Parts: sequence; structure tokens; C-alpha cells
Amino acid sequence: MKDKERDRIEEIGRIIVDSAIKVHRSLGPGLLESAYQSCMAYELESRGLGVESEVKVPLSYRGLSIDNGYRIDLLVANLVVIENKAVERLLPVHTAQILTYLELSGKRLGFLLNWHVSLMKYGIRRFVFKL
Repeated sequence: MKDKERDRIEEIGRIIVDSAIKVHRSLGPGLLESAYQSCMAYELESRGLGVESEVKVPLSYRGLSIDNGYRIDLLVANLVVIENKAVERLLPVHTAQILTYLELSGKRLGFLLNWHVSLMKYGIRRFVFKL
């Protein structure tokens, strides 16, 4: 990966963290995941980033592309994956999910955001997948 691309991914990561904190400060905990996802997409777009929601991630098996309903919650600038949760606590399956999405999509940076926290800094987990 080139330094310029790495720098861009890191810049997007900083914008994602700042945006998540802003959205959470405004809405607080207790809403549905879909509400946070919509507001997060709006916040990122307002900062000039391209955002796609519910991006299909096909599974490839022996040359066959299988659509099993895997969907990335938010794909930012076609570079960074965001998986949103609004749960009492994150479980190992949530970590496995974001890592799987990173691997299947070929993306390097992802964020697992749990909106059901008192302060958003407790709900942000950053993942770097080595391709």
C-alpha cells in the first residue's frame, strides 16, 4: 500500500471517529441501530465523504459467487468498513463479523461502533486487517 493511500485511509478513520462522537453526543444511547446508521451516513456525507449503505458482500467458493445476505453497514469512500451495533455489550461474534467483512471485501480498515454506551469513546473499536 502506498503512503498516500495509507494517509487517506487514516484521515478517513479520524473523520469516522469524530463523526461517531458527534452523532452520539446529539442522540445519546437507546435508539435502534438503523437510526444511528442513517445519521452517521449523513454526517460523513456532510464532511465530503462518499458513503454506501448495506453493501452486499458476496462469498466466493470454488469460483462460485454466493450471495448469502452479508452486508456491510457502511462503506466509506470505498476504503473503510463500518459495522454498527446497539447492544448491551459487544461479543466475540461481532469482532468476527467485522473481520470477515474486511477479509471478504478486501478492505484494510474497519470500525465496530456500539452506540449503546454512555460515552462513544467506549463504543469504538478499530480493526486493521492485513491483506
